[in-house]
Amino acid sequence: MAQVQAWRNFKRMQATACVFASLVYLAAAVHAWQVLPGDPRLKAAVTVGFPAFYALACAILPLRLKPLRKVLKRYVWMSFEAGFGQSALSVIVGLGFLALAAVFIYLQIHNVATGGRYPAGVFSGYGAGIGILIAQALLVLSLERDPEVRARIEGGTNS
Repeated sequence: MAQVQAWRNFKRMQATACVFASLVYLAAAVHAWQVLPGDPRLKAAVTVGFPAFYALACAILPLRLKPLRKVLKRYVWMSFEAGFGQSALSVIVGLGFLALAAVFIYLQIHNVATGGRYPAGVFSGYGAGIGILIAQALLVLSLERDPEVRARIEGGTNS
């Protein structure tokens, strides 16, 4: 039964990471819209258009291309075996990395005010990261439907 609870915690953490990253991104995009100079079409392209493209590509390609799906499924399973999302420390560390990425985005936005480069790449990169998190969360659901994996989850063997 402990293994089933560990899987539930892991699955919950995957979903939480997606939601947390998306909310961080939304807050950064709203902040950027208020702070960044330039035409609203440029702001929309940088904060919505390009990141949405990368998020969709990084969510869909690993799910549709068998070699990528196989690699990402293995990574998701190894994350479970390593205990990701199954302890308070693991949750804090995982969400902490997402918070550090948020700080990076906010610093990039702030740098524009002091004459820095327009932060187009950071938004697209974060969008791609959200896409990968979405793909991982969907692969968790796929893994638990696999009879062999399901038996390992319920039986308590991780190897």
